[in-house]
Amino acid sequence: GDNIGKQIAIVLDGYVRSYPNVNTEIPNGMSSISGGEMTVEEALDLANILKAGKLPAPARIVQEEVVGPSLGRESIRSGLLSFIIAFVIVLLYMAVYYNRAGNVADIALFANIFFLFGVMASIGAVLTLPGIAGIVLTLAMAVDSNVIIYERMREEIRAGKGMRLVVKDGFRHAYSAIIDSHVTTILTGIVLYVFGSGPVQGFATTLVIGLLLSLFTAVFLARLLFESMLDHNMKITVGNKYTINAFTNLNFDFVKPRKKMYIVSAVIIAIGLVFIGIRGLDPGIDFTGGRSYIVRFDKNVSTNALRESLRQQFGESPEVKTYGPMNQVKITTKFLIDDRSISADSIVSITLFEGIKDFNNTKISYKEFKSNDPGKIIGELSSQRIDPAISYALIWQAVFAVGLSLIIIFIYIAVRFKKWQYGLGGVMALFHDTLIIMGMFAIFHGVLPFNMEVDQSFIAAILTVIGYSIMDTVIIFDRIREYTTLYPKRDLAVNINGAINSTLGRTVNTSGTTILTLMVIFIFGGEVLRGFTFAMLIGVLVGTYSSIYVATPISYDVFSWSKRLKEKKEKEKAKVKTKRRR
Repeated sequence: GDNIGKQIAIVLDGYVRSYPNVNTEIPNGMSSISGGEMTVEEALDLANILKAGKLPAPARIVQEEVVGPSLGRESIRSGLLSFIIAFVIVLLYMAVYYNRAGNVADIALFANIFFLFGVMASIGAVLTLPGIAGIVLTLAMAVDSNVIIYERMREEIRAGKGMRLVVKDGFRHAYSAIIDSHVTTILTGIVLYVFGSGPVQGFATTLVIGLLLSLFTAVFLARLLFESMLDHNMKITVGNKYTINAFTNLNFDFVKPRKKMYIVSAVIIAIGLVFIGIRGLDPGIDFTGGRSYIVRFDKNVSTNALRESLRQQFGESPEVKTYGPMNQVKITTKFLIDDRSISADSIVSITLFEGIKDFNNTKISYKEFKSNDPGKIIGELSSQRIDPAISYALIWQAVFAVGLSLIIIFIYIAVRFKKWQYGLGGVMALFHDTLIIMGMFAIFHGVLPFNMEVDQSFIAAILTVIGYSIMDTVIIFDRIREYTTLYPKRDLAVNINGAINSTLGRTVNTSGTTILTLMVIFIFGGEVLRGFTFAMLIGVLVGTYSSIYVATPISYDVFSWSKRLKEKKEKEKAKVKTKRRR
């Protein structure tokens, strides 16, 4: 009775959820809370809290990333610059190489970007630097549909058809290759989104949306533009005098030297595996746990001297690497990473400041070091913390994502082409590409002057390469399927060589535009994306090679083995029948 008129606080893990007034005594331990403006949902929530009491496992942050406004602004600026330069390069390339048809592709590309930004705005997607990289990469991959169509149109022109029939048959014959190549890439993008986090999801979002839109703009919009040009008797050209006959009448034998190419690939992979065993990879905190900080000074600093100073403060040697310019470093430490107290982050940050404050010419306070001032020039630019418990989960998540992508692609190709041999050849080529990329990172990390950590961005690069490489392979497989249908009595090697030769123009053009855009991202995209872009550059080069010299030859050898096995069984059955007759 003494507490009537007072309030009782209902607290869950230190947070006051409700504070009702005491109106009467509580007889027999029974009471009720009434009045106020609670909704039914809020009342049920409060009832559950009262039943549960203190949570047995209080919530804690296991992953956190903070990017300061100055670094964020620089990243967006460099990302937009790379986007503009790549966009102009792709537009000029298509206009020059494919002439008026290239102009149609450029209009479709403008529409693709316009729709892409519209869709992203409508779903509330946040524009991040990896997201911009996804848009830039989409530019190169989006024109692939146009390249496939135009190379088909050139074949129809050489067959002596009229332009209206050229447009009709060019698009019709390109449909299956475009759909198959895009579906495989989109599937890996979806896996990337589901198993990625944060910036990786931003990259996957823009990539998948861009590829879906390219199916609409390249197939539907471009077709409308061509039909309009035909209706208005406008001249349509698919190249100039220098490019119209490029990659025609080729007769390279890609099947014959396959065993030599197997040896070349095996040697490169073996060298990479040796370096992985000796030097290892450079894992980021995504997969090790810890804290990382990007810090900028007002002068160039020695990473060795900085490491020693921080070792004295932390009591352990942190990892200190130059990150971009010589006055900017990335510091990674596991100091107090297992400390669950609220003050742990502040203690680590203050200790970090004490270890680096004497390396600036200009003396700054801790408050200035940590400030979020947009005009900030020196100090902490960004920080990241990942709990070791979640880092192990991220490792298995990454392995599962890559494995799932390979399984999905194998199943799709095997079902779509109705031959498991195609699926096996494609997946073996993807294993080949992945191992070479990992080997290159083992060889060059710490040698090349940019970040080459194996983190979630690296896994994103691997999955993107898987999608890109299989897209290249599917184009060749689609043409092999077409040739084996048209010429069933031809030797398979002849059909394979014909398919690769006839699609070589598309392979070179698509790979060329992709490499150009990746080079733009590498040069202008900023330090954050250099490791990712380097992995992509290796992947595109190796993926182009493997689609010709790994995926297709392996499929050929497996087809030949299956054929010999079938013939052997038929002979054995024939012998059994002959014996029975006797």
